This record gives sequence, C-alpha cells and structure tokens, in this order.
Amino acid sequence: MGRRQLPPLPTYRKDAVTRKLCAHVHLDERFARDVDTELTADRMTALGLPLGIHLIALARHARAAVRRSERRDRLLVRLHLAFWAAVVLFLWGLVDGNSVVPWAAAAVALGSLAGAWWTVHAALSGSWRAAQDVYWGNERPERLADPVEQSAEGRLKALAKANVVPYTAAVARTDPFVGSGTKIKDVVWQPIDVSRPADDPARPGRKLTIVPFDAVDLHTYVAKEMARIAGLEGLRARNRLYVCGDHVQLLPDEFLEQPEGRPRAQIDTDLVRTALVNPGAGMRTFLSLERVSDGGRVIVTMQLRARLHHPSLSWEVLVFVIPPLDAVYSRVDSLPLRGFERTWKLLGATWGSWLSQLGGARGRNSLRRGLAKTRARQLRHQRREIAERQILFDHGATGSIRDSVSSWGQMLHNDRSDSRDYLHRLQSGVLTATEQFLKDHHVDTSSYDQAVQVISTQTYNISGDIHGSNVGNNGVVNQHGPGGHQGASPQPGHATP
Repeated sequence: MGRRQLPPLPTYRKDAVTRKLCAHVHLDERFARDVDTELTADRMTALGLPLGIHLIALARHARAAVRRSERRDRLLVRLHLAFWAAVVLFLWGLVDGNSVVPWAAAAVALGSLAGAWWTVHAALSGSWRAAQDVYWGNERPERLADPVEQSAEGRLKALAKANVVPYTAAVARTDPFVGSGTKIKDVVWQPIDVSRPADDPARPGRKLTIVPFDAVDLHTYVAKEMARIAGLEGLRARNRLYVCGDHVQLLPDEFLEQPEGRPRAQIDTDLVRTALVNPGAGMRTFLSLERVSDGGRVIVTMQLRARLHHPSLSWEVLVFVIPPLDAVYSRVDSLPLRGFERTWKLLGATWGSWLSQLGGARGRNSLRRGLAKTRARQLRHQRREIAERQILFDHGATGSIRDSVSSWGQMLHNDRSDSRDYLHRLQSGVLTATEQFLKDHHVDTSSYDQAVQVISTQTYNISGDIHGSNVGNNGVVNQHGPGGHQGASPQPGHATP
C-alpha cells in the first residue's frame, strides 16, 4: 500500500542533543574542560557509551572552547602584569617628580584595561558565535571545529560500535550497565521448555526433528529481526560483552591496548560469543537494543541475555531510560541571534565579567596546570603499581556523558508515552522473534504460549519521581520517596584516569 501524501510538520533534528551539547561547551568553560579531559586525555579507565551523542563532534568543540579560554587567559595575564607595572611606574614618577613618566604610565595602565575589556569581549563574542553556529547552522557539527588528536578520534569512533564495555566493580552488585540511565525493569522471564519437538504438519502423529541451536544463534536472530518485528525504525541492536573492571587484566592482550593502557572498545567477536555460551568470571554478553527518540530526547535501552540450559530457555531482561537534557544545557536558546539586542546583551555580559576575568586569569591558568599535573602524577603512580606490584586495577567505566547531563524534570508527557510504546514494542518483538526462532528450529511452542501469558502482564512505570527504585511484582517499579533522578549537572561524570 502506498503512503498517504500529507504536508510535513517541523520535526526535531536527529542530532539535536549533540548540537546542544556542542553549543554548551562554548558557553560553559568548566563543562568544556571536563568534556575535553573525559574524551581525549590519557586514561586507564573505559569511556561510557555514546548513547546518541556524536562524541567526535563534542570532543572537537570542547577542545576549541578550551583553547579559546586558554588564549584569552594568557593574554589577560600579560595585560594584568602590564597594568600593575604601569601603576608602579606611575607612583614612582609622582615621587620622583618626573612630569612625563606618570602620563606615560597612566596611558599604559588605561590601555591595559581597555585591552583586557576587548579581550574578554572578543572571547565572549567568539563563544556565542560558535555556539549559535553549531546549534542553528546546517553544517554537520564535526565540521565546525578542528580535529583533535587522531588517536583520540580513532578511539571515539570505535566506541560508537563497541562490542565490549568494562564497568566499574563498584556497581557489580546492582547492574553492569553504567551510564545507561534509570533502571525501569530487572526480571528473568518465565522459562520455556525447548526440549520437545513440534508436530509434523505433513505427517499427523509424527514429530519433527529439532534443529540444534545455541544462545548465539538466538541472539543473532533477534538482533537481525527485531527492528522489523517491533516496527521500530532506527533500532540499534548489538551484542556486547560486559566485563567487571577489575577483571580486565585477566585477559590483558584481548582487552587492553597495552599492559598499563586503556581498555579497547572492540575485541574479537568470538570472545563476545563465548561469553554467551560459557560466561567468564565477571564477563557476560548481553544483546543491547537501543532506541533513541526524536531528536535524541529520550533513550530507551533493553538489555537481553538468553539463558539456555537444557531443557529450558529463559530471557534475562533489564530496561533503562535516559530522560532529556537538563534545562541548563538549553542556554544557547536564550542568546539573541542578531541586531541591537544581541549587541546590548553581549556588551552587558562583557561589562559584568571583564574585571573578574582579568583578576582571575592567573589563578585559572594555575588551576589548569595543577589539575593536569595531578592527573599525570596519579596515572604514573597507578601504572607503577601495576607494573611493580602486579595489583589489579579497576579499568571500568563509571558512567556516560549522556546520562550525567539528563534530568527527569525535563521529561514531557509525550516522552513518557513514546518510551512506553518503545518498551512494549520491544517486549512484544522479543517474544515474537523467540516464537518464530523456535518454530524455525522445530520446537514445540506450547510451553512458550503458557509463558507469554505471564510475561505479557508485565508493565512499565516511567515517571520523574523514580528514586531508589526497585522492581516489584510483574516488573512494576516500586517508588520510594519524593525525590527524582537528578542526573543533570554542569559537567559530565568526573574524568578518571
């Protein structure tokens, strides 16, 4: 059937979240510095998954913003020194009785202040312009900023298709899916008997021969067919090996770029499959089904693991939701684009900050150098401990940028409705794909039909007041307390070595 032809309506950009974060790094210096460190600095811990963010674009804009603020501060330090040198010279001229020196010194002092004002104004104007260009422009975000180191971009590119995720050992008791958002569901579905062959339709009273299969076959089938069965265009499906961070060094050649280096984002796919059939110590493979809503506002992830132990099959199912960005990351929306209002607000912002910027430039430079030295010292110590004492280091990721900048307070009615729809479609799709797979392998599905009656009663509660939640009967979230998940903060998760 042909699709009805109707006039289009405005829609969210597919990369709206990436553009908004790329814009915000130009407007928030601390956020820019944290993102730059998180994505490009030397480290020994894994990065969280991108989850709908173009990390290469974000890294490039963060680096551009950091360099702009560093250039401004270097110039402000010089101007600050020139100002005080001129003040000293002015006072000396007055004491000495020289009539020329005080005037020259006053001119230098005033020129230094004027230069500082202009430096702050130019940097602020540049940050506004860069933020608005990436947010409102039509050019792809990654093309609007210079590349960072090739090695860093290569790692971020590999992370977009990661098939291994080390998670910090601190979350091993709850779930390994760090940075995936709020857990909405954690359940093992009703077991299905897969040992009985189906009836042969061509020969009544006879049974078909079961086609042998394993968990890898089932995962592969579900991954390929889910988007079509669930009716979710753009569904991302990938098998990933989740490894406890302090177990990474048990297989250093497979998981680490070098003995005291960072974890890889991609490993041999056979290892991923192995962990499905025979899980290792703190190593299990899950099928990640990720659905990003319009504009990337909400991300729904279903983590599946087939538990195939003769004679039964069951699915381990965990569901996570990441809400929209916190309102603080919408600052670019409030900036005037052109005309007198833009000029007036830009001048007002300059006058309101230039003196504090001038006085604090030296301190900010010292802080940046101090943080860099501290980080480098920590890395050297950790690598020495690993090399000399053979200690087990926790290489696991502690979160993701996308989760850290989210807020349930920005979850709209339509976001909740869409999320419930995605989850029900995913649940139905997994069940349908499982049934088709079993039928294709000549398995009697009568046990499946009984299990579905129990599984289908499970519901999802997606609410902004989820806090300290656990999962009760039928997968319904039990809520404790009035607080909500307030993942938003002006910076991503703390950058760890």
